Amino acid sequence: MKILVVVDMQKDFIDGSLGTKEAVAIVPDVVEKIRGFDGKVIATRDTHAEDYLESAEGKHLPVVHCVKDTPGWQIDPEVSEALGSRPEARIIDKPTFGSVELGEYVKQLNDTVEPVEKITLVGLCTDICVISNALLLKAYLPEVPIEVDISCCAGVTPESHEQAAEAMKMCQIEIV
Repeated sequence: MKILVVVDMQKDFIDGSLGTKEAVAIVPDVVEKIRGFDGKVIATRDTHAEDYLESAEGKHLPVVHCVKDTPGWQIDPEVSEALGSRPEARIIDKPTFGSVELGEYVKQLNDTVEPVEKITLVGLCTDICVISNALLLKAYLPEVPIEVDISCCAGVTPESHEQAAEAMKMCQIEIV
């Protein structure tokens, strides 16, 4: 089985409180990737509480974002529609950069349903949540090839996007 992980394609990361023009630009490519993917699709959704600024993350990144049930927390409408066209798609809410639930779920699929042949990641932000989840999945399934479709990712800045791609290459994650 092949798995596509769509990381945090939410309003706040696209054109909301932490949005960038690079994030806006990848939306059509992510939608196309979801629609054309031959395998299982899993999406993550960054999820914070109203007391985000009191959290460890909030103290380092004091920009309120992705508060559960707010407009900024919602997955982009075009991406949501593409996910909705995939009956097997699953959304995992995650309280921090990397999702332990995602790692455990993919490992469970590998161990009980069907071996995972390859995991592909796309989404936001390359330099925070994409890299965190790619490394986490590599730790859960070290023998499974993991790739990041860099054309379907954007970072906080173009420079940090490139740095994250280089760091992932060093950890044996293929950048395509």
